[in-house]
Amino acid sequence: MEVVVDENVLPVVVVGAGPIGLAAAAQLLDRGLEPLVLEAGSAAGASVRQWHHVRLFSRWGELVDPAAEKLLAPTGWRSADPDTYPTGAEWAEHYLQPLADALGRRIRFGARVIGVARQGRDRVVDAGRDGEPLTVHVQTTSAGRVGEERITARAVVDASGTWTTPNPLGADGLPALGEPAAADRIAYQVPDLTAPAIRARYAGKRVAVAGSGHSALTALVAFAELAEQVPGTHVVWLLRRGQIGDTFGGGDADQLPARGALGHRAAAAVEAGNISTVTGFRTAAVDQEGDGRLVLASVDGRRLDPVDEVVAVTGFRPDLSWLSEVRLDLDPVLQAPRALAPLIDPNVHSCGTVYPHGAAELAQPEPGVFLVGMKSYGRAPTFLAMTGYEQVRSVAAALAGDHEAAARVELVLPETGVCGGAGLFDQTGDAGSDGGCCGTPSGPVGISLGAGAPGM
Repeated sequence: MEVVVDENVLPVVVVGAGPIGLAAAAQLLDRGLEPLVLEAGSAAGASVRQWHHVRLFSRWGELVDPAAEKLLAPTGWRSADPDTYPTGAEWAEHYLQPLADALGRRIRFGARVIGVARQGRDRVVDAGRDGEPLTVHVQTTSAGRVGEERITARAVVDASGTWTTPNPLGADGLPALGEPAAADRIAYQVPDLTAPAIRARYAGKRVAVAGSGHSALTALVAFAELAEQVPGTHVVWLLRRGQIGDTFGGGDADQLPARGALGHRAAAAVEAGNISTVTGFRTAAVDQEGDGRLVLASVDGRRLDPVDEVVAVTGFRPDLSWLSEVRLDLDPVLQAPRALAPLIDPNVHSCGTVYPHGAAELAQPEPGVFLVGMKSYGRAPTFLAMTGYEQVRSVAAALAGDHEAAARVELVLPETGVCGGAGLFDQTGDAGSDGGCCGTPSGPVGISLGAGAPGM
């Protein structure tokens, strides 16, 4: 559907055409504001398409933003069976792309944001700052040619996510010694073992899987199935924590049944014998043998037997480089908005009971700048898409001047069935025993997209 854009009105620039960015555009339109979505990729949901083979934890009925559904209605779009679980590919094809099509000229592909600033003012200058609009510096790609332009905006909603900046294998947050040199043997996402070329890469091989989130569990299940079909396939599962503890999640207590089922399947895969578990292993170095195989060394001096491949699914982090000229107030640990950080800190809790939040917690000292979606969680894991939908509803209301609606944030997140701090290496905790982190559960309303996307 072609949409007429009023070029006389400064747009609200939305960075990223993923689920949260497109929902932000729909919410802004619903409020009578003009969005302009800038997407570095060539299609809607570019990151989602990279984990196309992974099935989400949540049903279709929980995956469509209300304002987006309203925008799609005139196009004849119909939602899939609300009780079924889509894959990433299905989500992108049947929802994200139609939504992008409905936005028409309000979304631009091949447009990578490389900087945001206050017009004519760097971050140091106070004088006249509040009276100037924001400028968004964009690198464009068209017909193979790279260009550059600047877009003037009334506000910027950063929904660029964290998928493109995965954490390295190195346990100290920096690449392990030898990790860059071994990049052709290290994957940073769950491999699609249904693709013949990728299956051949891992079949019959010894593979190290590093990580303890939903992506790691998804990889363990996939590799366990491969091991049953191809003799010689074996996985060495590396955990930084000192014991498995609650790594498999809350099982039947998880209010997202598909997420609980994943934990059960991963536990069964480990029990089957084709997966060896190494706890307390914090990778410091990756050494290459003469035959090309890799030997991983831990900070405590331990060295593993050689492996053919490594899958490092150790979470993600935000790219803040292009926001260096706007004033941000971020938590020094999580790199999330300071007001939001205490609610999502994995060193405190991992239960999904995040206090309702919106524009007030997401706003930055730079007027008109908001971090939303996975980017708003910084390095914290397990972001829920329904959280993002509520975030952008509140932000759109605030930008439209409806501060009462912006403050009226109502969201109940599903319990994981696990209590305790996910950021702790060796403790499993019981924060729910006193009604704290894992208090009385409420009905499920979300999907997992963080350590989860994919990981679900």
